[in-house]
Amino acid sequence: MKPPLPALLALLASGAAAPAFADSCKLSIDANDLMQYSQRQLEAPASCTDIELTLRHVGKLAANVMGHNWVLTRGRDATAVANQGAAAGLPHDFLPAKDGRIIAATKIIGGGEATTTTFSTSGMKPEEDYVYFCSAPGHIAVMKGKFILKR
Repeated sequence: MKPPLPALLALLASGAAAPAFADSCKLSIDANDLMQYSQRQLEAPASCTDIELTLRHVGKLAANVMGHNWVLTRGRDATAVANQGAAAGLPHDFLPAKDGRIIAATKIIGGGEATTTTFSTSGMKPEEDYVYFCSAPGHIAVMKGKFILKR
């Protein structure tokens, strides 16, 4: 729970460091019609036991034309998951069914839509390489980034 605004303002005025809030465990990223994510890197503190990620498609094209999702895997698994996801097709959100390599994923969305996923960081390690990407066919080539779990 966040402190009341007057208490927070008093704390900041005192020069003390602002407390870390649970909001640092909530992330957001945008995707557009040009096959781009708004960020090439996302970070969350390792103290987060669950992370909430919201994907917003700020473009105008429909999901069946230029749909995007957000998929998180270990770096070594990204290409294989994307390739198998492309084969799974749009009805399956371009994701292979029940694939244990997928840490988190959103559904495919089109322009003007948003979707949120929440995932556990249990089993994730700050020193490991994590990658997020769009699994729509061919999108991983330009729509990918690094996910960092910070100590």
